[in-house]
Amino acid sequence: MEEQVGIAWHQILNRLTMRRYPDAAVELSSISSQVGMLFRALGGDHGVVIHAGEQILNHSRRNILERLSGNARKVDLAWVDSQALRLPLAIDAFPTQSLNSDLYLWLAALSAIPMPQMHTWFTRNQAATLVVIRRFPGLAANYRRLVGAEILRRGQISKLAPDEARQEQAIRDALREPGSILELPKARKPPHPVLLWLRPEFKAIGNSGPNIPDRPPSTASTSQSDKKRRMAEYTEMPERKGGLLLFRPESIFSWAEYAKIEHEAKENEDEDLAQAADDLDMISITRDHNNIAKKINMTLDLPRADTAQFPLENGKILPEWDFKTHTLKPNQCRVNLVPMTDDEPCVLPIHLKRDQQRLRRQFSALQPMRLRLKAQPDGNDIDIDSYIRHIGHHHGGADTRFYLDQRKRERDLSCLLLADFSLSTEAWVGDEQRVIDVIRDSLFLFSETLSMTQDNFALYGFNSKQRSDVRFHTLKAFNEPYSDAVRGRINSISPAYYTRMGAAIRHTTDILCGQKTRERLLLLLTDGKPNDSDHYEGRYGIEDTRKAIIAARQQGLRPFCVTVDQEANEYLPHIFGKHGFIIIQRPTELPTKLPLLYSLITR
Repeated sequence: MEEQVGIAWHQILNRLTMRRYPDAAVELSSISSQVGMLFRALGGDHGVVIHAGEQILNHSRRNILERLSGNARKVDLAWVDSQALRLPLAIDAFPTQSLNSDLYLWLAALSAIPMPQMHTWFTRNQAATLVVIRRFPGLAANYRRLVGAEILRRGQISKLAPDEARQEQAIRDALREPGSILELPKARKPPHPVLLWLRPEFKAIGNSGPNIPDRPPSTASTSQSDKKRRMAEYTEMPERKGGLLLFRPESIFSWAEYAKIEHEAKENEDEDLAQAADDLDMISITRDHNNIAKKINMTLDLPRADTAQFPLENGKILPEWDFKTHTLKPNQCRVNLVPMTDDEPCVLPIHLKRDQQRLRRQFSALQPMRLRLKAQPDGNDIDIDSYIRHIGHHHGGADTRFYLDQRKRERDLSCLLLADFSLSTEAWVGDEQRVIDVIRDSLFLFSETLSMTQDNFALYGFNSKQRSDVRFHTLKAFNEPYSDAVRGRINSISPAYYTRMGAAIRHTTDILCGQKTRERLLLLLTDGKPNDSDHYEGRYGIEDTRKAIIAARQQGLRPFCVTVDQEANEYLPHIFGKHGFIIIQRPTELPTKLPLLYSLITR
């Protein structure tokens, strides 16, 4: 009974204090393509991706009902940095969907205007608004409608204290006439957030994370996914397991007798972890080695790890692109070549036999065959038809093209498949398979198919642990036949560490350029975006990989990416181009689809 009364009271408070319209909500996922197109068309950085931003604390004045309900404690505001344009996960601030959609597009246009950071938040947003309206007059009418709805949403000035009323009036004047107010009046409380403006760039706080080796994720826990972005910091694991008892046991004046009864408890499995994260101002994370019953995947703004420039020795030293300075920094990465291991040779796994036989039938047309060529200048046999035409038309002239010749038809092609062996491939894609299992089966069937067509191919894998240790694994070299020894190496692959993709592609480019065939294909097989535990994260890794792909194309290679990451549309078009990648919607189908995809690419 008490629980039901509490729930009813909470719902009443929410209705009284809510300034939102859930029925008119527009989600970012439904409009992100339009937002990204408008942002880049108006001059926004093409390398910036569209992400859901984190909520920030709202320190403006709240009435007693808002404080009791917890509403208006956190707010979604937009902002842009070198990595991403971060927008609210959903907008329901206005009573119609058209207004909420227009707000997304307006924020994208405002974010595309570069403004000096020396200006204050108040003047910078006014200046950017003026630039948008002057350059793109078609957005002026939408802006006026949004201003009217925003001012109506902000409530009555008469209910505010005098200093807060002056501050609020200045904001409204700045919204109506951008550039007319040069300074925001001071008040005891900050103003209510302005949904039409960008907030200052957020910078993560706290110490960088400890350098602790990663471990595979637990498979016993229930996983949830959350698309919001949240602020976080690193912290140390408390050593003390117990807590201090803050009351005296004898002060408890009631006692309950335990009775075993039927009781049905219902929990919202989809929202309870996300709601707990929303209630935290700052998420503190650390690392332990205990399994948990539930886990939630989310994006966190964490401080970067230490990126001290120490000298690199041994291995192959390669450069790396720094998008912030627009320079290719020399001697930045060390690629350690992992030699071919003497793993136990094996045959093709039994569960792949049926797929192998089906692929053999499909690829029989690509097998090398001998062609009989007529009217050749030399050969072992006489072409009677050509000889008769020669005698009849040329009367014994000098042309002697009346021989038969047989030649073997071969495709002038070399393919290098580079597979991602990072720790993220330990994730499960079904009840029975992990991503690394799918990649292993894909390498098996791909090799079986290409060995049948006798195409020249090689297999390599990579993972990394910061810039000093990019590990390059050899499964099959170009000059090595496909055998049980190669199958044994494929069977023994395991995931570890991170995905420093740029360095791996540069080394792969050097190997593939050594092949003298007419066509050279670089096939990348991965499950996610470039990343590492140092500064190689987000935009940095994406831009470095993009530069490595551009350099590969300049040397005559044909790069193509195959991924099982369902969110790869956010970054792969920028790296590989619109037609340089494919997303496998069902990862378990990758082993059978990869050979077919290869035949289409090389047709």
